[in-house]
Amino acid sequence: MDTSVENTAILFVDIINDFDFDGSENLLKHTNDILPGLKKLRQFGKEKDIPIIYVNDHYGIWQADFQKIINQCENDHNQHIIEALKPDDSDYFLIKPLHSAFFQTPLHALLSDLNKTHLIMAGIAGDICILFTAKDAYMYDYSMHIPENCMASEEEEGTEYALYLMRSVMDADIDPI
Repeated sequence: MDTSVENTAILFVDIINDFDFDGSENLLKHTNDILPGLKKLRQFGKEKDIPIIYVNDHYGIWQADFQKIINQCENDHNQHIIEALKPDDSDYFLIKPLHSAFFQTPLHALLSDLNKTHLIMAGIAGDICILFTAKDAYMYDYSMHIPENCMASEEEEGTEYALYLMRSVMDADIDPI
């Protein structure tokens, strides 16, 4: 599988998040821990002209665009994260109904249209949405880089186990960015 920049897309999964649910305090803390890596990955994508695709929960707003999702989610706890990572006009933005960025979304068709076969995945929650997305990407035969410093879960053990599965079962590169 070709992992060159020309064949690469960056996926940010659920990075626009309101952190307003049971367990969100831990997830917010761990997201703050990976924020430098996420910013570095975004900057790398911009410098190398790699397509950046945000795939996000819809928060009950089925007719959402990224600005509606940001308006719904932004609060005092996450404003610095959203400000640092929000999509711009050159980025793609898709909403997803459930855990995987592929399930019932046009992501696979978009990646095919862009001729991308290698994915760099980042976001939250690592042991749920990133793991489910990685599983689907593996089934679609994408090669993957899931930097360990760009993924967070509510519990560190969840992140560690998800990274173990992605590396050992799905042959993902988990080296830091």
